[in-house]
Amino acid sequence: MNSIAATLERVGADLAGVVGEVFAGDGARDLSETDVLELMATASRIVRAGEALLVEATSQVCDRSDGRLHADRMTTRFGCRSTSELVQRVTRVSKQRAGDVVKAARAVVRPVALTTGEVLPAALPKMREALATAEVGVDGVVAVAGPLLTCGAGTAAILAADEEIAATARGEGADAGSPRDRDGWAMYLDQDGAEPNEERALRKRGITIGPCRDGLHSVRGNVLPEVAGQLQRAFDSVLNPKLDGAPAPSKPFFSESRGEADTVDPDDPDAPLTATADDRTQAQKHHDALATVLTVVAGSGALPTLGGAAPTLVVSVRAEDLVTGRGFAHIDGSDEPISLASARHVACSGAVQRVVFTDAGRIVQLGSLERVFTHHQRRGIGLRDGGCLIPGCHVRADWCEIHHVQAYAQGGPTHTDNGVLLCWFHHRTLDSSGWAVRVNHGVPEVRGPYWWDAQVKWRRVTKSPSRMRERVARRT
Repeated sequence: MNSIAATLERVGADLAGVVGEVFAGDGARDLSETDVLELMATASRIVRAGEALLVEATSQVCDRSDGRLHADRMTTRFGCRSTSELVQRVTRVSKQRAGDVVKAARAVVRPVALTTGEVLPAALPKMREALATAEVGVDGVVAVAGPLLTCGAGTAAILAADEEIAATARGEGADAGSPRDRDGWAMYLDQDGAEPNEERALRKRGITIGPCRDGLHSVRGNVLPEVAGQLQRAFDSVLNPKLDGAPAPSKPFFSESRGEADTVDPDDPDAPLTATADDRTQAQKHHDALATVLTVVAGSGALPTLGGAAPTLVVSVRAEDLVTGRGFAHIDGSDEPISLASARHVACSGAVQRVVFTDAGRIVQLGSLERVFTHHQRRGIGLRDGGCLIPGCHVRADWCEIHHVQAYAQGGPTHTDNGVLLCWFHHRTLDSSGWAVRVNHGVPEVRGPYWWDAQVKWRRVTKSPSRMRERVARRT
């Protein structure tokens, strides 16, 4: 064993002894708060010192492997395809961590010129010094190296930034930043501005819809910042968590299942209705918001036509299956069959065309598109309902779909007395969520699940500001 490794072995044994004593006697529990913080600071400095030695050793692997013939590489002699793989095997860290160590090593390595044998300076010499004094660790070096070494600035500018950031890490810089505050330096040094990055981004942009597995299609890709910003704004619009601001009812009831007071007055069918049970994750909310956006845009008439008509999602299902409730439906653009509930959801807010085939497959009857609610009807329903009728949901009227209370396939009329506003999520899950909707003499009513209303009564509901104002006027 070489002298450096032997020294580290003794230090490691001493450190392991201290760790064993602390854990065996639960020694940290008896420390004061100041002593706990001091222990954390000292331990982190030891960790950074260890990382510095790891990076320096890795830099030697890089120097003895990069730019050499395959047979002459150190990695090849030890049976590894790359420096990262060799670091993984020796240190037993994750692939990502090994990659970070290699990035740090290449930023601070002092390479040897193959022709002259001269030891050359590191790409970031001041960060190398900060690493050697345990002021920064692997994370700090990687955070600085990535932006600075790829920003395209000249060597003098990069070295100046390296010196300032290293000084900041030691608490001697012009401000109180940290090595992770590096993006501003990279933008400042890059005299070409954002154009080169934008060109790379344009080349890398793209979205891929993967095959369907377990009823789901994977969606992967990269979008430009302005596309991401627009999409986020659309999500914010659909998922806006604003409150109605309606007066609280006088007799809140206590929900045993939720353990909190809700806001339904069991004696007043006109009481303002609220609900808070939405157990969707943020990712699920984003999915449902995207579904809403796509539905609204497709029906807006602003997109180019396909086959002479607006982009239309075509869902096919056998009439017998739709009546019996057994079987599947099929959708254009996906080989995966969908449930009849999904087909009813699409048909409820879309158009229905009946096509009759003979047993041999010949078309014998081709019905016309039976379109659901006209824009005049939709405007009236929007004014009446004001948004998604489910209490606690704040999706506004123009983002909602119109639900046939009595299904169109079962003879339900396309009339304002048979249509109510529901957002995509509540429309899609109406059969399984515990909520029920009806129109009683032209007035929408909801019946909620037990956690929302222990009496499970039908209650009038609206989000229309004018109708809510009228309710308040009647009360006063």
